[in-house]
Amino acid sequence: MGHRISSSLFQNCFAQRGGYDVAIMMTRMQITLRAEEQRRARARAAELGVSFAEYIRRLIARDLGETTTTPEVDAIFDLGTSSGSDVAANKDAYLGAALEVSR
Repeated sequence: MGHRISSSLFQNCFAQRGGYDVAIMMTRMQITLRAEEQRRARARAAELGVSFAEYIRRLIARDLGETTTTPEVDAIFDLGTSSGSDVAANKDAYLGAALEVSR
């Protein structure tokens, strides 16, 4: 059985841990589209590589003259190279070497 906590308690705990600011919390809503509009909008979202919800958020932000604050998820890919290293297997050696350099 799940436990419920007050909204303010949750927000305070979450904010202290570096979570979302209350000002950027999302609100769920429902819209009605004609079937053809929905089909075309979903197809366009797929072309852009984003979810239908993200596509709608971007349209609204653009119409309201706001900049999109949601970064592209692929921005974190290919930022560097592992050069053949295996951190999972060699973490102790890597940490040891880093500590030796820092002394």
